[in-house]
Amino acid sequence: MAHVLARLTGATLEDVKQQLAADAASHAEQGMHLEHVWTNDDDPSDILFLLRVDDLSHCKQLISRVHAEIHRDDPGAKLPHMTFLTEA
Repeated sequence: MAHVLARLTGATLEDVKQQLAADAASHAEQGMHLEHVWTNDDDPSDILFLLRVDDLSHCKQLISRVHAEIHRDDPGAKLPHMTFLTEA
């Protein structure tokens, strides 16, 4: 089973949860399903979330394309760092 671990710094938990809720349907259409959301106990503005993905290759390409488009429109946009995980 493949997953994506995302880490966004400088955000509030509420903002991240709202964005994830707003994106849930489009994420699901792309085979990405939210499993967990955490905050760093030492830094509440450090948010991590885990997505289970149906097709890791598709997910990597999609995120690369979407993040590039966002940065093209707003070079300073805060986007999560994505770590793509496969089960060993």
